[in-house]
Amino acid sequence: MSKLSEQDIEKKLLRFPEWDYYDDAIHAEFEFENFKDCFSAMSRIAFECEALNHHPNWSNVYNVLSISLSTHSVNGVTNLDFKLAEAIEMIVVPEEE
Repeated sequence: MSKLSEQDIEKKLLRFPEWDYYDDAIHAEFEFENFKDCFSAMSRIAFECEALNHHPNWSNVYNVLSISLSTHSVNGVTNLDFKLAEAIEMIVVPEEE
C-alpha cells in the first residue's frame, strides 16, 4: 500500500464533499438525530472496518461522530482510507430518492 500524493488526495476528495484533508489524514464529521442513531452508525461502520482490517481514529459526543482516516504504516492517506470512507458514506449519508 503506497501513500497518495496530496494532489491525488485532493482529486479523490472531489467525490467526498463531507471530507477534508489535513494532518496526513482525511477527516469528516457527521451529525445524527440522537445518540442512539450515532451509535448505531458506529456499530455498522465497525463491521466494515473489520472486513477491511482498517480502523479509524474516531470519537463521538452525543449525536456527532468525528472520524479521521489514515494508514499508519505509511504515515499518510492511501486508497484503503478512501475505500473505508466510501463504506462510511454508504452507511451515514442517506440515499436521495
